Amino acid sequence: MSKPGRGRLAISAGVLLMALVAQPALAQDDAPIPDPLPDPAVSRQGLVLEEFATLPKSEPVPPPTDARLKRWARINYLGELPDRSRRLYVPDLNGKLYLLDRKGTAREYLDVGAAAGPDFWSHQGLGSGFGFVAFHPAFAKNGKFYTVHTEARAALTDKTPDLPYPAGTRIHSVITEWTAADPAAPTFSGTRREVMRLGFLNTYHDIQEINFNPNARPRDKDYGLLYIAAGDGAAGAGGTVPQDLTAPQGKILRIDPLGSNGPGGKYGIPADNPFVGRPGALGEIFAYGLRDPHRFSWDTGGRHQMFIGHIGEHRVESVYEAKAGDNFGWSLREGPFAYRKADNPTCGVFPLPADDAKNGYTYPVAAFDHNPPPDKPCSDSGNALIGGFVYRGCEIPELYGKYIYSEGVGGRIFYSDVREMRRGGPLAKVHQLQILDAAGTATTMKALAGHERVDLRFGTDRAGELYVLAKANGKIWKVTDAR
Repeated sequence: MSKPGRGRLAISAGVLLMALVAQPALAQDDAPIPDPLPDPAVSRQGLVLEEFATLPKSEPVPPPTDARLKRWARINYLGELPDRSRRLYVPDLNGKLYLLDRKGTAREYLDVGAAAGPDFWSHQGLGSGFGFVAFHPAFAKNGKFYTVHTEARAALTDKTPDLPYPAGTRIHSVITEWTAADPAAPTFSGTRREVMRLGFLNTYHDIQEINFNPNARPRDKDYGLLYIAAGDGAAGAGGTVPQDLTAPQGKILRIDPLGSNGPGGKYGIPADNPFVGRPGALGEIFAYGLRDPHRFSWDTGGRHQMFIGHIGEHRVESVYEAKAGDNFGWSLREGPFAYRKADNPTCGVFPLPADDAKNGYTYPVAAFDHNPPPDKPCSDSGNALIGGFVYRGCEIPELYGKYIYSEGVGGRIFYSDVREMRRGGPLAKVHQLQILDAAGTATTMKALAGHERVDLRFGTDRAGELYVLAKANGKIWKVTDAR
């Protein structure tokens, strides 16, 4: 039985399907598809990575039992403050936010974990802890930025999520607004307030990223609106939550953090959100039908498309172009294929039905597959698509107009041409880039990170130049060339 949030409907099994263009089936029979997608083509092109910084060593508290959380530093992203100071920022899931100068020197700006107190949760769940930070586009004037972190322990009984949450909730994702007294200061001093709290059934697939559209300008409808990537809390594989418009899990949400018409007056719900005013639907929802929308970004050139890097269940890793009202199909679809919750001992994917167009699902614009061990077809294969960015920088013309992303566990880096990433069309080709060190010698991310499990992430500065991060050894590299 679900519990209602404040003044909201409880989670139901209702499913609403939008009428959008569907991609045709890739096979005709009704059997699992043994090899759903072709392997990425190995490109002759290679990225030159020049070491930029090493972040301080950090550890979850208490020490984790899961070896995957025992990293040098669980650095998750790199961005640039929107204040013309040219300062870069890096969050560490273990709790701290760092500012970096252009020489790569890091300084602690804020300890989010310490501020959250004893309920801060970072030692269980790959995305648990201080997950992300987003600086308001007017940060230089208003000093505001937003973080998301995980809480458990007493928070599960002492605090109530703002939106519907499942019975047996194990963690909360908490979005906090911080207001710096002096935005130019090297360390934070100021005030904070809670903006949103969501409950999740498991310690993974919670809120993975929050961010602002970098293309929006003052007076644009999208300016200052906060996008929130809320995973399904691992409830989607056997349930209906991602398709349920009364539930926030498995969705992209969009709110106005400076507004007041949301629960308790803590945030606003934009009037042009696609489900505003629809009975039984949350007005905060921008798009839905997602498992783990780990990363999203906007193309700062071209058509300013929004892309979501989506981590799949057993077979398919996908990149979606997102528009208001989209339904990406999970957990009835995995990528551009049918997914079956029951009677599927192979945990495979299946051809789309002949009448699939009536469902209106939005299918990926790029994707690759992976195969779990033959003796354990339903086990974790150790693959995860990490979304990146369409390169629009000036230093590497060879990358211009290419969407750079990766398989983050092993550290393979891919690109797809954004011109091929078309909604309703064939999937864009996936190319695997080679890796070169600063001297131009061929290497691998595993070698650079010093570990088989790289845990690769991406970052970008305001000029559009790319950075590569590895949790394994806490290092950051700048992409300086493509040869």
